[in-house]
Order: sequence, then C-alpha cells, then structure tokens
Amino acid sequence: MVARPSWKGQIRLSLVSIPVEIYPAAKSGRSISFRQVHEPSGQRVRYEKVVPGIGPVDRDEIVKGYEIDKDEYVLLDPEEIEAVKLESRKTLELVQFVPLHGIDAIYFQKPYFVVPSDDLAEEAFIVLREALRKEKKVGIGQLAMRGQEYVISLKPCGKGMVLETLRYADEVRKAESYFADISDAKPDKELLEMATDLIEKKTGEFDADEYENRYVDALKRLIAKKRKAKGVRIIEDEEEPSEGGNVIDLMAALKKSLEEEKPAKSKAKSKAKSGGKRKSA
Repeated sequence: MVARPSWKGQIRLSLVSIPVEIYPAAKSGRSISFRQVHEPSGQRVRYEKVVPGIGPVDRDEIVKGYEIDKDEYVLLDPEEIEAVKLESRKTLELVQFVPLHGIDAIYFQKPYFVVPSDDLAEEAFIVLREALRKEKKVGIGQLAMRGQEYVISLKPCGKGMVLETLRYADEVRKAESYFADISDAKPDKELLEMATDLIEKKTGEFDADEYENRYVDALKRLIAKKRKAKGVRIIEDEEEPSEGGNVIDLMAALKKSLEEEKPAKSKAKSKAKSGGKRKSA
C-alpha cells in the first residue's frame, strides 16, 4: 500500500512548473523498544503534563509558546503558525545546480521519492530527470514541510527522482576542531599500496539486502535468555578490541589480509549460492 504523500506542490525551473508528490523513501527497520519500569513494583513509569502550583493539565489547554524572557512567553496557536506564508509551502524552486558528488555527505538528512502528480506532468518530469542525469547534476532548492523549511537536493533515481533534505550550515559542527590533532604526515608508500590493493580486492556492488542488524538479533537472544533465567542477571562476554600496533605489525597485518582476502565478486557469488547474508553492526 502506497503511503500518503508528505508534500504536494510543484517543482519550478524558471518558467516551467511540474506538479509533483513526494513520499518518504525510508521506513523504520527492525528494532527493540524498551519501556521505563519502576523496579520495586514492576510497573511502567508514565508521565503527566503538569504546571507548577496547578498540577496535571488537559491537553487542549496546552499551546506553543516562545520564551522571550525568563518565564515570559509569546503564545501561538496552531492556526497562527500554519498561516505563516512561505512561497516554498507549495512551490519548490530549483535555484542552483551542483555536481552529482558536490555536496558533503554530512549535510544529507532524509530521502523522499518524487513522482509526477498526474499524466500531464509526466513529460516535463521526465525531461527534468533526464537533463539532470545527462549533466550529472543535482538540483538545489528550499521546501516548506511539516512546520519547517528545508534546503533540499533533487536527483534522478530510476524512473523517478529522489529529494533529500539537507542540514543548514549552522546545524553542522566544523570538522577542523575534531581533526586538529591528526598528523599531516604522509603514509608509507608500501603500506599505502597494500591498503589500496586490499580495498580493490574488497570492492563490489553495494546490496543492502546482504546486511542485517546484528544488534537487534543479539538483544532478542539476551531477552530470551533473561526470560528463561527468571530475571537472573546475564552479562555476555565482551569482545576486547585489539590494541593498535606499530608499523611492523601493520605491515604484517596488511600482508596477511591480502593473502587471505578473496575478491568481492567471488564472495558475493558464494553468498548467493548459499543464500547467506552479511550482518551489519
């Protein structure tokens, strides 16, 4: 069943307008949910919305407020917020185009599928999609959705397109302060060649179906053990990470890895025959 569109409007490129709908491209995967529990009674902890000096309040008495001074708020009701007029609420104007790999991955947030809203929009949609594909470019614009305005990127994806919301500059920490203590030294030439050879051997096509969430599986096993043990504490043996060695150890490790590593293609074929899947941490 197709989800409801997250946004309906038009993509505008100069004087060309293309009616489109966008749908979430991501969904929740397997996960383990925990509740907060009061240990002595075994009862679930619940939370009430309370006002100091008044106590619990009804949900319909709660509005949004912006604090302009300590304990002083400007109150806004949903209709006032919804009435804020932004052109990008109904129109996504492509204002810039950048190379396909011209946006740092740290800026990407959430992907959406973009489709033409009707048959009349399809021709212009296909023209834009193929123009982006031919030029290997990504369209950039701004879009208002669910109470926020996002910077977005737009690129071809199969017969459709994918829109991805991007973080604003003030939402991304500067890397320099984190990387400042990393040396500027050049790597040893022989070590670098072995590392690149190892990467080449392990290079292949990415297939998301080959990976499973090992953490969820491990938690399920722990829950089953704990249930069977009637609440007795269970601590799994931790795998100790190996300590970093010196250059001689690194050289030996790379050589051994190259000797033992099979090309990615043959590994993929053997997994296809066995029906096995890799699991992701």
